[in-house]
Amino acid sequence: MSAPIRWQKASFSGGNGENCVEVGRQNDSIVLRESGDPAWVITTTPAKLAAFIKGVKAGEFDHFAD
Repeated sequence: MSAPIRWQKASFSGGNGENCVEVGRQNDSIVLRESGDPAWVITTTPAKLAAFIKGVKAGEFDHFAD
């Protein structure tokens, strides 16, 4: 049996917790979910998440937040 997932959200998501994406680790995978609909979980690898974070830091996805 695996340990429960310890979810983490960004401090930028606001105080009510309904406007964020949460990230956790499950075994060797990274799991993501939207706080407003926590039943839907996306699974990826640490390497793929690292590549995505680099793209976010480089501004590659800024047009989605307009």
